[in-house]
Amino acid sequence: MKFQKQRKAFSMVTAIFMMIVIMSAVGIMVMSTAGKITKETTAQFQREQSMLLAKSYTEYAIMAVMSNDRAGSGQCINTITSNDIFNLFSNGGYNAKVEIAYISNGNNDVVPLNDVNGCSRILSDAAITPGSSLNIILDVYITYKDLDNPDNQNISYHKRTLQKI
Repeated sequence: MKFQKQRKAFSMVTAIFMMIVIMSAVGIMVMSTAGKITKETTAQFQREQSMLLAKSYTEYAIMAVMSNDRAGSGQCINTITSNDIFNLFSNGGYNAKVEIAYISNGNNDVVPLNDVNGCSRILSDAAITPGSSLNIILDVYITYKDLDNPDNQNISYHKRTLQKI
């Protein structure tokens, strides 16, 4: 009789130990999954922010090119960086750079191809007809820091836009 009581007690201790092991394993899996979900959500948020920021810089660059007096000054806007504008996002971990290339025909009074004064990126006029207006190609580069690893500044988003002016 004494032997049966000891056996029941041993079974109870074994059951409690197994329950603790199983609950620990489930807890570790839940915590690991929650960490991965949080990290992926943060990365998705940053990608979305960089896409929206690239769209904003594209619109800003189009407005800057349209408001610039290229014919009078002979100068083109070739680059825009986040430091040139409000400097809002460079402190938040986002940096932006816009490179502008001009496509124009030789008869255009805005910036003809043979006058490269101030326009460092004038492209070929192979696809331009005499009635064509000025076109620009905008390359927007957004770089940002990974919030989970702030030393990693190599994450970037690139957007290319062809715009008729």
